[in-house]
This record gives sequence, C-alpha cells and structure tokens, in this order.
Amino acid sequence: MAEPRPGLALRFQRRFLAARPLRSLPWPELEQSLRTAPDSALLADILQQTILHPLCVKYPPSAKYRRCFLTELIKKHESRAAEPLDELYDALADVLKEEESTHCYKNYLLPTGDWVSLSESTALISEGTTGLVTWEAALHLAQWALENPGVFRDRTVLELGSGIGFTGIAICKTCQPRTFVFSDCHPRVLRQLGENIRLNGFIPEPGRTWSTQTESQGQEVEGENCQNPKVIVAELDWGSVTENQLLGLRADVVIAADVVYDPEIILALIGMLQKLSTSRADTKAPDVFIAFTIRNPATYQLFQAELDKVGIRWQMIPAHSSCNFLYDVQPDVTILQLFI
Repeated sequence: MAEPRPGLALRFQRRFLAARPLRSLPWPELEQSLRTAPDSALLADILQQTILHPLCVKYPPSAKYRRCFLTELIKKHESRAAEPLDELYDALADVLKEEESTHCYKNYLLPTGDWVSLSESTALISEGTTGLVTWEAALHLAQWALENPGVFRDRTVLELGSGIGFTGIAICKTCQPRTFVFSDCHPRVLRQLGENIRLNGFIPEPGRTWSTQTESQGQEVEGENCQNPKVIVAELDWGSVTENQLLGLRADVVIAADVVYDPEIILALIGMLQKLSTSRADTKAPDVFIAFTIRNPATYQLFQAELDKVGIRWQMIPAHSSCNFLYDVQPDVTILQLFI
C-alpha cells in the first residue's frame, strides 16, 4: 500500500485559506495522526477527495466550514467500512466547541398522515454525544414497526438508546402500545428526548425521569386504566442497572436502533440483554429487535459472534431495502430478532 502524500492538510490551508490559517484546529497534529493510523493510505485518498467536495469549498473559513470538512471526511471514511477513527472525532469535537449549539426542527410524515416533529442538533456530534440526531437505523426500525403494529399493540415496550426519540414516538403514534419506556444515559440526550416527547403531545409519567437509582417500580410503570400509551423516560445505564430494576419495567418488547457501531459497546449491550433475560426468568422473555447500519462488516460479525458465545439466538428480519423517511442515500441497515 502506497504511503500517503505528505502535507495534504497544509496544502489545503494554503489553497483555500491563503493568509487566514486555521488557528483553532491543529491540522498538522491531525495530519500526523492520520498518516500513522492503520488506514493511513485510505485516509489520505479520502482526504484528497474531501477537500475538493463542493460542500467544503462552499463555506467561508469558519468553524462551520471546518465542521463541514471533518464531517464529510468522517462520512467518506466510514462509507469504506472502516472502524470509527478517534482522531477525526476528536478534531471535530474541538471545532464544535467553537460553535454555538444549533438545533433545527424536522418533521417526518407517517403513513397515517400524522407527523413526528423533532428538535435535532445540526451537528453529528454535539455536547459530547452522537445522540442528538436521528440516525438511519432508527428510521428503518420505525418503518418496520409501522408495518408490523401487532408486535407492539397493547404491550409494554422498552427502547434502549432512544436518542431524541423518533422511533419510539412513531410507535406511540401508530402502534398503540400500552406503555412505552424511552431510555438513554446521557443527561443532555434525556433532556432533549423529554422535550421531543412533549412536542408530540405526550406527557412522560410519573412526571419525572425514572433512573437506575430508583428501585423496582412495577406498579407505577404498568398502572391500571392508564391512557394509551403510557410514556416513561428512563435514565438507563447498561452497566449499572440491576435485574430487579429491569423487572420493574416489565418489558414485553425491547427495541434498539444504531447501538451496534463500536466493539466496546457490543459487550455492554450483550450484558444488558443477559440482564433482561434473567430479570424475566419466571415469565416469558421479551421479544427483542435491534436495527443497525452496517458501517463495518467486522463489527457486525463481532456482534453475531458475541451473541453466539453467550447463547443468544438470532435471526434476520426481512425488511424493505429502502426507507420512506430517507430521501437520498439508502444505507445498509439490518434488523435482527434476538431470542434471549
């Protein structure tokens, strides 16, 4: 594999920024990190293509311009089935610190004619998390759910890693669950999630965020004669939540979207699934459906291998190759049903 051409980042500065160098972004350090990375030649090729991308040359030399550059670079890198590269995300995080936190409102039209309205971040990474934007697997999972409402009707649904809530809100509006438990662990994501739930006409119960500090609340979650659907927002850390706390949620169905993107997260997710299994040892285990974008086949294969290792059976769920909620590139999204 050929060595990357030296000085790409520096030539980028000279060509497009002339006498206005990028003082806040350490381009030389970033370039050196990329040159010594395992995929250095690949990254050099991507970098050369990215600096000529129309979206990059469109913006003035500002934080927004630099964010565009790095975002495009990350997209191109991951589109080639490469593992996420920390150096790129660190550089992007530095740029985002310069920008004011910006949000936009997006409306998603459901087949019923109803809408899901969301306040979303305009950046892939905002406030130290990727959970403030809607990712493609969440859109695909929502479409599958809308086509299979019987899976959710009159049942208690627990969503792992809800993010800003698109999938869960769409299910609440169309599939008639008895109770829907949105969950995440990032404080900022939980705040945004609660705002979006209210924006769509739902009021989380019991009026505050359920947390892993709260003991079993089975009676409070299920309740009697509650309006459909009953909505809960749960602060749920996969590593610290206990079987008794999960038992209190009494989930019949567990869903998650785009939570299989990093090898380190895979082990935590499988540990969470094992807790769900043991928390329902005396009753039927919940149905589990996980959707994810295959950015790196090796990560996908690792997830399957780890499931096999702990004895969790799985099968692929047939799904449409296209998603009605996406209007441009259709990513490679897979939905698995797990038997815990």
